[in-house]
Amino acid sequence: MMDSFEFNKIAGAVLGTLLFLMGLGIFSGMIFHPHKPHTPGYDLPVAEAAAKGGAPAAAAAATPVADLLASADPAKGAATAKAACGVCHNFEEGAAVKQGPTLYNVVNRPIAGVAGFAYSSSLQEKSKSDQTWSFEHLNQFITNPKGYASNTKMAFAGEKNEGRRGDILAYLRSLAGSPAPLPAK
Repeated sequence: MMDSFEFNKIAGAVLGTLLFLMGLGIFSGMIFHPHKPHTPGYDLPVAEAAAKGGAPAAAAAATPVADLLASADPAKGAATAKAACGVCHNFEEGAAVKQGPTLYNVVNRPIAGVAGFAYSSSLQEKSKSDQTWSFEHLNQFITNPKGYASNTKMAFAGEKNEGRRGDILAYLRSLAGSPAPLPAK
């Protein structure tokens, strides 16, 4: 059994420590004054440029698809595509439809052209205008799927890196019995 004097020493030590920490917090608050902004948040660089009267920075000019493919590496594209797209798409000839349509022989195939896959209405509309998955269409879709087909079911956010996108396009081109000809420069 603990006597009352021992309990008082322990309680005094705990209370003394708490009092010291509270005093330290008050003292440090007197020394350091945090700057509070007028409006909370972080100003984005684009908004900052517009606020200064300048125009927002123009998007970098898109590299032509022919140039992307000229320096592309299909082996790198295979690794990137299988990592980013392999969860939802198959790449082998005759493979079954997964969550997304098979990507074998996709270059120059009609948009929404895989039988047995329920495409979004925006891709079905593009297919009605006799559009095919040309290198340009594939590049636009891989860059920003929601921008290309507004209500696409694809959850992929897009590949902004032109080098990786070119590698993916070169890999998709290689997925055919006879690969599609490269676009002219």
